[in-house]
Amino acid sequence: MHNKMKTNFKLESAKSNIDWIGQKVTGSHNGTIGIREAEFIFNDGRLSDGKVVIDTTAIKILDITDADTNAQFAGHLASDDFFSSARFPEAVFVITETDSGSNGTTQITGDLTIKGITHPITFDATINAIEDRITLAGKMIIDRTKYGIKFRSGNFFVNLGDTLIYNDFQLIFHLTATIAE
Repeated sequence: MHNKMKTNFKLESAKSNIDWIGQKVTGSHNGTIGIREAEFIFNDGRLSDGKVVIDTTAIKILDITDADTNAQFAGHLASDDFFSSARFPEAVFVITETDSGSNGTTQITGDLTIKGITHPITFDATINAIEDRITLAGKMIIDRTKYGIKFRSGNFFVNLGDTLIYNDFQLIFHLTATIAE
């Protein structure tokens, strides 16, 4: 990697993915979510800026094998109860600050926008650079209620019993990017 200057990296879609995990009282669901685009800027070999655009219309559920149930659940995730994908087809994360984390990680802080609502979030990522390619891996833990996703949240509804869905969900990402020409 070029160390004495600003270097732009663009996402390699085929080598990048974001997994999600949502938990409820009775278990959890998991799947993938699409990435529209991403770019990362390094200054003197260190991540300084970046942006990831997530495709909320491309949410897949991997743990439900029955086709009808899967389609019904996917439709529900796209609905106003969750991501309002028709009105908000993109969620965006913009890096605002990076710092050294623990165990060789990089602490990344940025603004996450879901359903048109923006909040700061901080998480640790492992960044590796090999020649003209970088990889970023890590996990974001997101409180969905901050973004107007209140469906079956114990913060807003009582007596949900075993239908309660926990407020936090996880996005686990493995992104690969190459130097943009």
